Amino acid sequence: MPTWHLEDADALAAAHKYTFYKPPRELIAKVQSGEVVKLIFKFDSEDPDAPGGERMWVLVDSVGPDGTFKGRLNNEPRWIKDLKLDDPISFNASHIINTEHDDDDNLVERYGKRCFVTNRILRDEAKVGYLYREEPDEERDSGWRFTANDESDEYMENTDNIAYVSIGLVLSHDDSFVHLLDSPSGTSFAWDAKKNMFVPLPGEA
Repeated sequence: MPTWHLEDADALAAAHKYTFYKPPRELIAKVQSGEVVKLIFKFDSEDPDAPGGERMWVLVDSVGPDGTFKGRLNNEPRWIKDLKLDDPISFNASHIINTEHDDDDNLVERYGKRCFVTNRILRDEAKVGYLYREEPDEERDSGWRFTANDESDEYMENTDNIAYVSIGLVLSHDDSFVHLLDSPSGTSFAWDAKKNMFVPLPGEA
């Protein structure tokens, strides 16, 4: 038996829609023989440094009428020992994570810029209670800042309690504010439990 298997990327995309990109079916339907697609090869290893999976390109040889694919590995694996360049690979649309037809119009790219967020949200699973946008610190920075709105001053002064991550990662925990993310710098919002919605707080940001 091989030490590896192909990851079901459909399940990953469904569970992590803001942080894991998978091409939609209409793009995958454009894939033809002679093109390359990327798959995730999961594997078991006793090496503690092993990543658990390798993302590798496969050259498509044929596309079946039932939507199945046959191809050959187009990479030399780094970790998987019983797999090598040009080995035959059979797969289907659920395994494909990249194609030659992909573009940047997807949720992962849209929310890939960074933000500051407290660990009350990332680790304690608290909902976002307050968010504001300031001028970005650098090119990757969106300018957005997120808190649960119950952190103490002492908590906020400890930099270990603040993370600099993609907006998509925050959305993966709580996307109740996604409709606000096109707001300009200088705006801020707080969750109003009575109104069950975010309300603007003029002049606070």
